[in-house]
Amino acid sequence: MTTSTPTPTPGLGGRTVAVLGGTGEQGRGLARRFALAGVPVVLGSRSAERAAAAAAELPGQVSGLDNEGAARAGDIVVVAVPWEGHRELLEALVEALAGKIVVNCVNPLGFDKQGAYALAVPEGSAAQQAAAVLPGSHIVAAFHHVSAVLLLDPEVETIDLDVLVLGDDREATDLVQALVALVPGMRGVYGGRLRNAHQVEALTANLIAVNRRYKAHAGLRVTDI
Repeated sequence: MTTSTPTPTPGLGGRTVAVLGGTGEQGRGLARRFALAGVPVVLGSRSAERAAAAAAELPGQVSGLDNEGAARAGDIVVVAVPWEGHRELLEALVEALAGKIVVNCVNPLGFDKQGAYALAVPEGSAAQQAAAVLPGSHIVAAFHHVSAVLLLDPEVETIDLDVLVLGDDREATDLVQALVALVPGMRGVYGGRLRNAHQVEALTANLIAVNRRYKAHAGLRVTDI
């Protein structure tokens, strides 16, 4: 199937987006949507070969490298890895991510017979942990509530939801909002300082409960703005 690749919005200025955890469903889904919008994307994985294989299956300008290579190649770096390996990964990439916008969409969740629940994080949230580990990077929290199923579905052209974008650097949050807006139907909404990211991460457990009960892929919409 041939897919056109629109020119990215001026606000992105031709920047490359790297996705760490890019071979997982969430990472691949986000990478796919960015690539469809004409953004150069680099998938990162522990295995460069696995990343390259995943990249070859996506439309647009997508390449694959190991996590360090992807971190160095990206101007904006999306962290979409499992919570269990979050700190370890970032600790290994402090130098590679210095000075860059790092978008954290990690949800610290546990699962038991009653369903999903939010885990306590010593720093307050996954995003705040990223800020503590990466003091030289610009941390933004975003993309927590986007369904990987919808992102990967070629039949779904428009994803109608708002993405809450949190951070302490206005230029960085504005740029991430522009990135969100590249996906048809999505809107980036500023959601406050990074200290409030724990509420956004924890809300994912509620959305999982909603989706299980109603057999849906629900997201969020913020009204009156």
